[in-house]
Amino acid sequence: MEFNHISVLLNETIEALGVKPDGIYADGTAGGAGHSLEIAKKLKSGKLYAFDRDPDAIKIATERLKGYNAEVINSNFSEMKERLNSIGVKGVDGILLDLGVSSYQLDTADRGFSYHKEAPLDMRMSKSGISAFDIVNTFGENELADIFFRFGEEKFSRRIADRIVSARKEKAIETTTELAELIANAVPAKARRDGHPARRCFQALRIAVNGELDALAKALDNCFELLNTDGVLAIITFHSLEDRMVKQRFKEYCTGCTCPPDFPVCVCGKKPKGRLLTRKAIEPTTEELEKNPRSRSAKLRVIIKN
Repeated sequence: MEFNHISVLLNETIEALGVKPDGIYADGTAGGAGHSLEIAKKLKSGKLYAFDRDPDAIKIATERLKGYNAEVINSNFSEMKERLNSIGVKGVDGILLDLGVSSYQLDTADRGFSYHKEAPLDMRMSKSGISAFDIVNTFGENELADIFFRFGEEKFSRRIADRIVSARKEKAIETTTELAELIANAVPAKARRDGHPARRCFQALRIAVNGELDALAKALDNCFELLNTDGVLAIITFHSLEDRMVKQRFKEYCTGCTCPPDFPVCVCGKKPKGRLLTRKAIEPTTEELEKNPRSRSAKLRVIIKN
């Protein structure tokens, strides 16, 4: 199986994790094992647990991590704490979550992630459960508009939803290109000049199909709790909704006393649980952007547990 993927912010992420030869690490989104392999190479007596929900990724990660002290686990990263606890791992020294869709998923037409290639409407990372076809063809107009607006920040969400509901009365919307064309025809001509008009709606559908924001919300607390003292949580995001959630949660972890300013002494007793590696997100260099344009929206945020 060919699983091509260029790992984004690879050097910056490995440096941020500060991998110790005897440490325990978890990669919550193994994908093509790019980051996982670099972590595994630095381990001696330590161990890596590589998670992914995509069966294709599990196969390739297992193959590429063969011979290293690594275990590949077919599971959503939101279940990481429970899965590791169940095998006796109570704490880890570093966790990575790379929240982007892999190049393999985008470039494999029949996975249905890309609006550039004709394929069945699917978008399921786990290859199971509700698909984009199900949402597009069965959800009500208001539900569709809400998905496009909430998860894609699409300002023409109601026009697009109306066009979809009208079209599916004639026949089911079955392919990515059918949907992309419907979306393009639903938005004003001016909006079509600002990148592909289907981009935001396809992002929204992918998030809805895979429950991505719910999984991230659960994973943030679970992963942070799983860290040992001075353990590192590194998260790479690719759109504003994810990045906003990570930024806000990291800020909460780093906030100490929350007593009103006029209190003479602290009565809440709250102390910061973590500290940021850098105040601002780490972004790709010009050199990386030239080599991999898909990295342009990537942001790496890193927190260290106190």
